[in-house]
Amino acid sequence: MNVGRLIFTQVLDLLDRKEFHRCVNMHPMPRSSKGMPARDQFLAMAFAQITFRESLRDIEACLRYCPQRYAMGIRGNVTRTNLAYANEFRDWRVYEALGQVLIRKARRLYADDSNGLDLEEMVYAVDSTTIDLCLSMFPWAHFRRTKAAIKLHTQIDLSGPIPVFISITNGSVHDVHFLDQIIFEAGSIYVIDRGYLDFARLYRIEQAKASFVIRAKSNTKFSVQKSRTVDKTTGLRCDQTIRLSTWKGKRDYPKSLRRISYVDTQSGKRLVFLTNNFELPAIAIAAIYKSRWQIELFFKWIKQNLRIKAFFGTTENAVRTQIWIAICVYLMVACLNKIHGIDESLSRILQILSVNVFQKVPFNQLLTDYTFRDDHLLVSKQLTFNNL
Repeated sequence: MNVGRLIFTQVLDLLDRKEFHRCVNMHPMPRSSKGMPARDQFLAMAFAQITFRESLRDIEACLRYCPQRYAMGIRGNVTRTNLAYANEFRDWRVYEALGQVLIRKARRLYADDSNGLDLEEMVYAVDSTTIDLCLSMFPWAHFRRTKAAIKLHTQIDLSGPIPVFISITNGSVHDVHFLDQIIFEAGSIYVIDRGYLDFARLYRIEQAKASFVIRAKSNTKFSVQKSRTVDKTTGLRCDQTIRLSTWKGKRDYPKSLRRISYVDTQSGKRLVFLTNNFELPAIAIAAIYKSRWQIELFFKWIKQNLRIKAFFGTTENAVRTQIWIAICVYLMVACLNKIHGIDESLSRILQILSVNVFQKVPFNQLLTDYTFRDDHLLVSKQLTFNNL
């Protein structure tokens, strides 16, 4: 008797089947896998992310003889061989395209949220994180002579934070090259760390009629054209209009820049910012750069809560596939948080999902059976993972 739909299928309802098949048709396999179609691969890998599976054998043990497998939507034969073949040979761009679909959905849901800066402009943060790998197992991910790694270059919308654009490269690729892939939006503000300081690329942001806020390096040569008075009780030390003084600097960025020096009242650390925005108050520029910390929290969340530091396959395609499916899971959890109006962290929502994927109750009802505390999560006795 049908008593309801699984929590797992309710989560996957966020994916439109037509959109999914469109993404699959965009990047067909050279030799299709009848035992593991694309949807089954995604469902199995998403299940692994939500329930923290350790290996392909672990996924197979959980799903191959699971009585709820058909209700989850899995129609093929889930074996580690089939899953390994699909991860190695099905184009990872299928799941990148699927991730872009979910990004658009999440951005619409979070469109009315405030970024905490009281600004009308869109504010984006740009940064990267490095995932260390074993060189003998991942020789394609060249980083250093005795070390392998990949980089996850990310641009996020600080209203969410929702990733807007993601690029996965070898660890040896310098961060600054990511700016060449971004299509800058006129009127938006881009918050960048000093690892991206390249005046020729910053001038591209200026030409796109967008603004940037970036930390200056100590060896930047400049001449001061104008100084404005600042309130030093707020931590500000100077607000200047400058021009780059070196021949290369003048060639790469021929216009004036704004230089703001700020001392953090809590840590006592002195920070110097460069920006092409001359309209916002100097203290607002410092607040914008401080909000960049949200992208560090995003990297910390996905590393702690999703499986992107240990991989089920060693090929480049398998690694990229796993990362993009993990990002899809993050986006689905973020969408659930907004759709159901849950006043809890995404980590706790994922905890609820991890132990209740096979429960047949409405998602809203599931939330009412939980008691939250600040220090830990109390789980209702009848809601366990025994059905696995």
